[in-house]
Amino acid sequence: QVQFVESGGGLVQPGGSLRLSCAAAGFTSDYYAIGWFRQAPGKEREMISCISSSDGGRYYAESVQGRFFISRTAGTIVHLQMNNLKPEDTAVYYCAARQGWGPCPPSYRGMGSWGEGTLVNVSS
Repeated sequence: QVQFVESGGGLVQPGGSLRLSCAAAGFTSDYYAIGWFRQAPGKEREMISCISSSDGGRYYAESVQGRFFISRTAGTIVHLQMNNLKPEDTAVYYCAARQGWGPCPPSYRGMGSWGEGTLVNVSS
């Protein structure tokens, strides 16, 4: 069973930056897509950024293009650098993965393993 340790959430003022980190372990496959999702109160969970297992390509939701950047270090540690944060970025952010070869799934429903989430609160 894949397990995640997420960190880096917190309270930040609009325009500020945060860096989320996710350390994953327990993969049974050498190939997996891994990324970050978020869920705001009353809204559906949405994909924010994902790294494909097939070509390492990076996907970003349109709402965070040019502000958020995903990276991977040491194989199974994934970071999400979030810049120029806006109040609408307030949500619980989850790290998730799907084992196997292929692109990032089109929605959160395609991911098989989830972290517990970390709260990001953008407020003045």
